[in-house]
Amino acid sequence: MSICKTHYVIARNALALCDEAISSRYRRLLQAIALAMTMRRFEVKKVLFLILATGILMTTTACASVTPTQDVQPTLLSTDAPPASAPTLESDPVFPALTKVIELSTVPALKDDLFSQMGIALPVPACSALTQQQTEGPYYKPNTPERISLFEDGMTGTRLILVGYVLDQNCFPLTNAWLDFWQADANGEYDNAGYRLRGHQFTDAQGRYYLETILPGIYASRPIRHIHVKVRPEGGAEVTSQLYFPDQPIDGLTVTIEERGDTLVGYFNFMVEK
Repeated sequence: MSICKTHYVIARNALALCDEAISSRYRRLLQAIALAMTMRRFEVKKVLFLILATGILMTTTACASVTPTQDVQPTLLSTDAPPASAPTLESDPVFPALTKVIELSTVPALKDDLFSQMGIALPVPACSALTQQQTEGPYYKPNTPERISLFEDGMTGTRLILVGYVLDQNCFPLTNAWLDFWQADANGEYDNAGYRLRGHQFTDAQGRYYLETILPGIYASRPIRHIHVKVRPEGGAEVTSQLYFPDQPIDGLTVTIEERGDTLVGYFNFMVEK
């Protein structure tokens, strides 16, 4: 195909693309230019070529405002320049992750607040051996109330906050593990008629427990401070044991004590088989 015919085809395609956006005056101008390009005279072709270039530039500007419809599909004339407005690729929508909410206990989840309020940060557990089994003793009562505080108004004795983890044999925290505590009061006496200084709770989502109580007293038949406890992981076997204090330590069952004014904070981690 000759150069003249090529120019004629370009002009014709420009007319088809911009048929809705270009005025009749511009269309007649392009038609005249396209026909003139078929002339053989060199000088006329040279001049009209410049006019053609100007006309195409004008039509390209006009075409930028044309919105394609389903009936008219625009044809890209050149690969040297991108279209006036390139389509924007939209990213896939991001949906929030769905998490299953598990109810751990009937007691409101206040442990995060209590740890924060008391400024208690549990140290990384050092797991060495499973928690030792110890005798239940004669004062255990089942069906204790669910609560994290055994302290009551008018109760005498040194306030004690006991905290820690319940861990499995691989040192992983256990969620919703059951703990049941019972102990003597500051005078070394048990409440066998009611549930004073008795209560159970469940570990939180991080495997932690938080117990507010008092330092137990010593009684004549067993002159050593101790707190009784039963621990049962969800779906696991129950462990019955006792916790002791640094003034009369028992290997593997002694609470680490931190003094905070008139309050003691005790740390102990239970390690049980799941």
